[in-house]
Amino acid sequence: MQIETTPVSITERVAAVNSTINGFVWGPVMLALFIAVGLLFTLRTGLFQVTHFRLWIKSTLFAIFKREDVRKTKDRYAISRFQSLCTALAATVGTGSIVGVATAIALGGPGAVFWMWLSAFLGMMTNYAENALGIKYRFKNEKGEWVGGAMHYMERGLNMKWLGMFFALFCMLASFGIGNMTQGNSIADGIQSAFFPQYSQVYLFGGVTVVKAVVGIVIMIFVALVILGGIKRIASVTEKFVPFMVILYLAGGLIVIFANIGNAGGAFRLIFGEAFKTRSAVGGITGYGIAAAMRFGISRGVFSNEAGLGSSVMVHSASDVKEPAEQGLWAIFEVFLDTIVVCTITALAILMSGVYDLKSHLQILNSGTELPSAMTGIELTQSAFATVFGRLGAPFVSVAVLMFALATILGWSYYGEKAWRYIFGNRSAIAYKLIFILVIFFGCTSGLAIVWDISDTFNGLMAIPNLIAIILLNGEVIKLTKDYLKRIKQP
Repeated sequence: MQIETTPVSITERVAAVNSTINGFVWGPVMLALFIAVGLLFTLRTGLFQVTHFRLWIKSTLFAIFKREDVRKTKDRYAISRFQSLCTALAATVGTGSIVGVATAIALGGPGAVFWMWLSAFLGMMTNYAENALGIKYRFKNEKGEWVGGAMHYMERGLNMKWLGMFFALFCMLASFGIGNMTQGNSIADGIQSAFFPQYSQVYLFGGVTVVKAVVGIVIMIFVALVILGGIKRIASVTEKFVPFMVILYLAGGLIVIFANIGNAGGAFRLIFGEAFKTRSAVGGITGYGIAAAMRFGISRGVFSNEAGLGSSVMVHSASDVKEPAEQGLWAIFEVFLDTIVVCTITALAILMSGVYDLKSHLQILNSGTELPSAMTGIELTQSAFATVFGRLGAPFVSVAVLMFALATILGWSYYGEKAWRYIFGNRSAIAYKLIFILVIFFGCTSGLAIVWDISDTFNGLMAIPNLIAIILLNGEVIKLTKDYLKRIKQP
């Protein structure tokens, strides 16, 4: 008797291997490590993000409005502190702040928001540590440009160039995926569905629609004009683009929240009440449970603000700042704005608007079927905004996602370039830029289910060498902090 077997395709095998790796990278062990590292620096610095709140908020947010030297720099080879913040935010304040938060609530319950907050609170100090180290171990090349990044404190601080090479490899690969193709795909899909649905079946060649092809070409041209000008031009664009898109989205979210202000108490009761619940059955419906809330809250929080991944170190290292700990203050503010502010606005808009129903979500999840698209991801956020803005709600959220995704492409182009330079040298950097630009078209015009999954894995793999490095260099971080506080005469 011959047993027939269905042949397994290469794509299926790659997906299976990636699923196993991804399960570890974004699994309980790694998520616990993210929390543990954040807790380590929080405790060793004496709850710095709380006890020195006035210092870091004054040195960042208030300084933007009061100090010209923060907004502008006289160093022709560096960028200002404000520009470094905007470029870092360009890469972090993205689809995770809108789509990721909605997904966390849908799959992990409202309690996921609490764990997202906790991961951000501790992540502030993780981001502080890695960026302070980035400034300490950066150096100038023969052109007078700053060279920095997590791979450099692995090499220069730990004498582990091999660890830096692993980090750079993961970062470079992630830049093509999570920082490029997946973002381009989101932009093209969003523009086609929101503004040109009537042309969704009009094909140019090989299943590529006219709309997506045009979008791909336009984005390629825009990104090329920006990134071929180097970090100075990228920073010049992001310092104008990022504040506009963040303020616009926050304004829309706050309007939704204040329109439903009477539901604020219920929303916060759901967040704190569901954060620590066991999977108990109420009325025959099994709850989310604390494990699901922690998993989706922490992972979506880290995915959004990237604290612990070491990605933002490369752009913060290009700042004209002289004091390592001072740039660390901007890193704290980066996580605060991305997760505590932007992600929270999204979460409260969803929970207060009434579009999320705990019982309905649990019934579907317990049935073993997937949640319909209307109950998760971007459509859930769109529904929340539509309760106030009506038919303009969905386009508003779509445009926000498009702007965030475009900003992410710009930010990650610099991360990938720095990683490429570390591996292959400076002379071939133009090759990376050209490949990065060409890949945008592929991302805009192709189906990317497997690319999303693999990109997510490489994104998370960056954390392994980075967390190892900052743990081993934690004494350096504490010394930098104490020396800085002494110099500015802070207790």
